Amino acid sequence: MLGFWDLVRLELRTLLADRAIMLTLFGGVFFYSFLYPQPYLHQLPREEPVVVVNDDGSQLSRQLEFMADATPQVKLVARVASLGEAREWMLAGKASGILHIPRHFYRDLMLGRSVTLSYAGDASYFLVYGTIAEGLAQAGGTLAAQVKVARLLSHGEALPQAAMGWNAVGLNVLPVFNPTMGYVNYVVPAVFVLILHQVLLMGGGILGATQNQRSLRGERGYWQQAPVLALLLARTLVLGGLFVLPVTYFFGFCFDHYGIARTAAPGALWLFTLPFLLATTWLGVVLGALFTRRDLPTQVVLVSSLPLVFLAGFIWPLELIPMPLNWLAQWVPSTPAIKGFLRLNQMGAAFNQISPYWWQLWGLALFNGLLAILLLAWRQRQGRAPDMETVSES
Repeated sequence: MLGFWDLVRLELRTLLADRAIMLTLFGGVFFYSFLYPQPYLHQLPREEPVVVVNDDGSQLSRQLEFMADATPQVKLVARVASLGEAREWMLAGKASGILHIPRHFYRDLMLGRSVTLSYAGDASYFLVYGTIAEGLAQAGGTLAAQVKVARLLSHGEALPQAAMGWNAVGLNVLPVFNPTMGYVNYVVPAVFVLILHQVLLMGGGILGATQNQRSLRGERGYWQQAPVLALLLARTLVLGGLFVLPVTYFFGFCFDHYGIARTAAPGALWLFTLPFLLATTWLGVVLGALFTRRDLPTQVVLVSSLPLVFLAGFIWPLELIPMPLNWLAQWVPSTPAIKGFLRLNQMGAAFNQISPYWWQLWGLALFNGLLAILLLAWRQRQGRAPDMETVSES
């Protein structure tokens, strides 16, 4: 009978000898930590191409064009004759937005009438649309301020009072949870949690599926004879223990390297990490017990990655997710983990405020652990030969 520490030694040796698992657990984490954030390092879209439809043609309308082009958000790429032509530019992908200056723009401004500037943007990319609207609104607001100040001066108002009194309300914007108002602080922290989740699932799945594949070929191994509970605890200790390194790397070095906001105390962060690692590790054991080909767990995990991103609720609003899909997502550890880590680490929530997600992870850990025990016992019954005399240690 193998002792518990013998099982730990055999599990560790099997893990370290499998290049696919080691490449997944450590190479994949290191690779994704640099690859995934690359498109978002500029934080916000800039110099978005915009076409202008200027139906006024006055000097003031051309000044507005110049001011829009001078903003960091917008780059005027063409002046077209009609809105229909501008729409064709957008459909062809040559522009992301439209600025329409109406007829009699200059005349109405000089007469003190209200003027409506029309903006259009590609709303399929929310931040692109927001950037275009922000740049054009900034240019229009600046021109409106100049006109208002000039009108106040013409009515005898002193320049300091006119400059301060053109707008009765001053806006002071202070970002709270996303200091840079960019992609990195918005997307990367949540996706890092999903990467940790998926990589750990693949590692545990490959390990279990490989052993099942070897059993089908008639090989004998310690996984067929060891007590199920001891085997699960040994695998948990090896997989979860080794995976502490990628967790530390992501939440430590990577967050500092990319300037991601981090507010959680280390103790609270590790307290929340513990059920996440257990629930994910045991789900990986379940995944490995279900397959008899070592390539299938990776395929299943990769196919599920994109749906899990949207079901987590940080990219796509939860209100727009069908209730059955939202219910199914709650059975995957990444869903409560992402919600909890974002609130704890990026939003500065107290631990009692994220305790529902913590208890949900413990519930998933218990469920996945029991399921893993049942499936490992089932695999042992299938693979155990009556005449087994020796146990391989490889």
